[in-house]
Amino acid sequence: MKGKPLWALGCMSGTSLDGVDAALIRTDGIRVLEQGPATYRPYTETEREALRAVLGRWPGPGLEAAAEVVARAHAEVIARFDTPDVVGFHGQTLAHAPRAEGTHQLGDGAALARAVGCPVVWDFRSVDVSLGGEGAPLAPIYHWAVAQGAGLTRPACFLNLGGVGNVTYVDPEAGPEALVAFDTGPANAPIDDLVRIRTGARFDEGGALAQAGQVAQPVLDRLLSDPYFLRPAPKSLDRDAFDWLAGAVADLETADAVATLTAASAASVAAGLALLPGAVDQVILCGGGRKNTTLKQFIERFSSCRVAPVETLGFDGDMIEAQAFAYMAVRVLNGLPTSFPGTTGVSTPVGGGVTSAPGG
Repeated sequence: MKGKPLWALGCMSGTSLDGVDAALIRTDGIRVLEQGPATYRPYTETEREALRAVLGRWPGPGLEAAAEVVARAHAEVIARFDTPDVVGFHGQTLAHAPRAEGTHQLGDGAALARAVGCPVVWDFRSVDVSLGGEGAPLAPIYHWAVAQGAGLTRPACFLNLGGVGNVTYVDPEAGPEALVAFDTGPANAPIDDLVRIRTGARFDEGGALAQAGQVAQPVLDRLLSDPYFLRPAPKSLDRDAFDWLAGAVADLETADAVATLTAASAASVAAGLALLPGAVDQVILCGGGRKNTTLKQFIERFSSCRVAPVETLGFDGDMIEAQAFAYMAVRVLNGLPTSFPGTTGVSTPVGGGVTSAPGG
């Protein structure tokens, strides 16, 4: 397979716990030659509860039910495609503490390879962490490929709004070694958690609740006083790094609480944009949060940057991260780096990932 364009299927289940995205691309690990079909397999509420029950857990007993959820959901979504040349399998992040215990993505790529009958590249983050990196974010190398494929000529910022927000600074005229990336702060996770508890809905659709509420400025002031927002890149966060936010808005009316958490996400993004190595022509939105109109408006207000969805570049914003792990799977097969000093803080460019063949 090495050096040849391959049809790679990437699977991503993020910290928002919504489900599994799967996207097929044809790539040689450098260029995105073709975008194929994509699909989404939502977790059921029972499956989400099984995953929520083990958030923050490290490898050990008691994870069997959650591991079965991850295995079943991924096998089902992969079965919707003709057998790809390779699968990039991220797994479900349960805990991330790169300066302490490490990083833990639930999922057995070797078992998945046997189940689906094709090679699986997985465990993308562990090698980076073992070599001193943050292990996140990993999508920046794909953002560089997207910028190349879209013909961008000026520096741009890719902003992924998942459970946690992360940014990638891309200079299209420089190589991937010039990438700078880091987690900005909380994004959808605290909003989704509060909306689910208060209303039973999965998220604030379109930002309607936030639009109707008033922002509690003291909560934003407390958030931005955290030393994290002054730390230089690269840096990364666990899903619940700012879990005190839930208590800080507990006494607010629902619309005001959602508005405050939405503004908090936008304010952390604006703080992150101020740390970029240079001015950017535009902020390109990826991930589910790009559909939250109120969040987008807050980002534009706090950062004074032009913000546009990644669809303007011809890519599917719901599937960018899934495509990224398809792309990285081929890079791993070709011995190419997937993370860099400027993206994770690793000491040298490194290609993370374990490759498992169907036969073991």
